[in-house]
Order: sequence, then C-alpha cells, then structure tokens
Amino acid sequence: MTKLSVNINKFATLRNARGGNNPDVVKVALDCESFGAQGITVHPRPDERHITHQDVLDLQDVVTTEFNIEGYPDDRYMKLVELVKPTQATLVPDAPDVVTSNEGWDTIRYQSQLNEIVGHLKAAGIRTSIFIDPIEERIEKAAEIGCDRIELYTERYANQYLDNPQKSIDDYIIAAKIAHDFGLGINAGHDLTMNNLKFFKCSIPFLEEVSIGHAIVCDALYYGLENTIQLYLRQLQ
Repeated sequence: MTKLSVNINKFATLRNARGGNNPDVVKVALDCESFGAQGITVHPRPDERHITHQDVLDLQDVVTTEFNIEGYPDDRYMKLVELVKPTQATLVPDAPDVVTSNEGWDTIRYQSQLNEIVGHLKAAGIRTSIFIDPIEERIEKAAEIGCDRIELYTERYANQYLDNPQKSIDDYIIAAKIAHDFGLGINAGHDLTMNNLKFFKCSIPFLEEVSIGHAIVCDALYYGLENTIQLYLRQLQ
C-alpha cells in the first residue's frame, strides 16, 4: 500500500492568522497519525508564514510515523534537518517568495550543488528525496546524485486530469519506471486530491508515498479530519 503523509502546513497557516496556538499543530500531527496517516510532512519556509522552526523541534519528539521535512536546502534548512534527523528530507527548489512549490529541480543544472547536499544528508543517516518533474534526463541525473527517492511534482497531472486522464498520466508512468530501473524510490505530491488520487495510484508503478496537505484540509472542513484521512487512505488501497 502506498503511504499517506499528511502535510500540516495549512493548519499552521490557520493558527498564525489569529495568533495563539489554535489549532495546535502538534495535536494535529498526533491526531493525523491516530486517524491512520503513515507520515507527517512539514515545509518550514524562511518567513515562517506557516510551520515555524519551533514547530519542527516540537514535532520531532512526538511524531512516531515517518517525519518528512521539505524545503530549499539553504544553510537554515540544512542545520534544522541535521539537528532533527527526520526520516526523510525532501529537497525543493523554492524561491523564498513563492506561495507554494511550483517546479521540480533541474538536476542537470544543479548537479554539483545537489551532490554536496545529498552527501551531507546521507552521511547523517537521513533518507533523501528530490522534488522533480517527470523528465527522463533529470531522473537519471538524480540517480547519479545519489538520492534515495524522487518526489514526482504532480501539478501538471492534476491540471490535465479532468480533460484527459490518460494523457495526464503518461509521462508519470514512464518516469516512475525509469526511476525504479535506476533504483530510486518513488514519492509524489502537489495538487493530489480525493478526485484524482485513485487514478494516479492505480496507474503509477512502485509508488511508495504521497504527500498531501491543502486538499486534505479543504475536505476536512466538510467531512471532518478523521473521516477525510480515511477517505484518502481508501483511494490508496
């Protein structure tokens, strides 16, 4: 079964909008785990507009499933990840001012930088994943860099899914097979929803994990968090 990692950033966004500690993101993480999620994902950005540095430190002591810290691997991120030692570090090429992740790594252009970063993380015993578009040459280069997994950036799939499901998935199927042939694990994330998740999971071979946040929070407003997580887990069965 493909694992579901719940990205709790948006719960922190809601908390920060009002101040205080409601909702409590530590409690949210624990509840997500108790409701069946097999992982917790956070993406602490430099402006701390949602998950803060302190949130990550608080979560490291309580998350008992897989803890995944996403982010741009600047000095701030690397120090935090090497301190916390999560299950997985997912490297994302985010500019500081972007609202959300909007592209995968060009692993050819940034090979030297990523070689050094991945080497540091693996030396610290942290599983490393690179956020990437379904482009064969970039996946091949990711394998050369030495990361453990790739995370397929699925915005394009989500945008095309309603118009032509098969066309939307073709490049991702090829990418997953190539990644597997190179010995890479396969994760996926971005704009996966209850509507498009089942088709993606059933189409993509060797899919180990999906990371979903925004859609889960939106659905939880209507269905409740526990029920929503169960609904997403069913899509992955």
